[in-house]
Amino acid sequence: MTEALNTNRKAELLSTVVEHIDITSFDARPIVDQMKNMSFTSRDLGRATDIYNQMLADPDCTIFLVIAGSTSAGGCMDLYAKLLESNMIDGVVATGASIVDMDFFEGLGHKHYQALEVPDDDTLRSLLIDRIYDTYIDEEQLQDCDHTIYEIANSLEARPYSSREFIRAMGKYLAENGKKENSLVKLAYEHDVPIFCPAFVDSSAGFGLVKHQVDRAKEGKPYMVLDAIADFRELTDIKIKAGTTGLLMIGGGVPKNFIQDTVVCAEILGHDDVQVHKYAVQITVADVRDGACSSSTLQEAASWGKVNTGIEQMVFAEAGSVMPLLASDAYHRGLWKDRPKRRWGASFD
Repeated sequence: MTEALNTNRKAELLSTVVEHIDITSFDARPIVDQMKNMSFTSRDLGRATDIYNQMLADPDCTIFLVIAGSTSAGGCMDLYAKLLESNMIDGVVATGASIVDMDFFEGLGHKHYQALEVPDDDTLRSLLIDRIYDTYIDEEQLQDCDHTIYEIANSLEARPYSSREFIRAMGKYLAENGKKENSLVKLAYEHDVPIFCPAFVDSSAGFGLVKHQVDRAKEGKPYMVLDAIADFRELTDIKIKAGTTGLLMIGGGVPKNFIQDTVVCAEILGHDDVQVHKYAVQITVADVRDGACSSSTLQEAASWGKVNTGIEQMVFAEAGSVMPLLASDAYHRGLWKDRPKRRWGASFD
């Protein structure tokens, strides 16, 4: 009886699926144009949108989408996929959670759910429901994601891989076995857009990869490893070859610092002519006063020789509430239609 009650209660809590926003279904240009004439965050967003459109209009600009936080689970997942599918970004640097626990997870056919009520978190734990603020994830489905990562690792040659290489293998898996056509990981594989996760094992992937290594070691067999240095080298190589670059950053943390550091790394490698990132937009709610990377402003990054101070904009807002406006505006202005396709992922083949 208790098991049946728990099953019913879990089904009740996991009854309302998060619906990801479709930026093609509405035209944000009129509201963004009016917001440019306002003040505070509205004006900041208007200028940030202008800068993103400048990136799209610049034929020499390689654009990186940089993601930290849980906006993918919260409803922006299809937004990011549409940017990639429409050739509005050329590379992705993200947290492992954004790529694995959220996008790859849904690519396998699983869902995120709205938390219409939040009972005691110990109750959620007893029902195997994980919570991200007001969003639920079925832990049993997440364990399926872990196991799939384990299977992919087992299928690969035992050698070092950059996160880009491993995520490409994940995309290939989704192309052959996935349940969602517009998964970011799948589309990146199909369009040769590289995805880097500099802290990849800090995600659901970590469990599957640890199990892969432990099981192989017990069997006396070699195992695959992730090479974080290769991540930095490969991303810096793209920066050197790209020249002009622009950053569209959601949140901060490791992905933000990682992409910005490519300028410094290129200089250390002897490329004294490397350009700082010409364009930069960051959307964050982080406070600047604690000195952390997530909250360091783009002006501050200029002191490190990473970002151009002339064409940058901080937007202090919850990204899920403003990214749909920025992305819809840029999509409907259509500057992406004439952009050359860069396919940086193919440069490593």
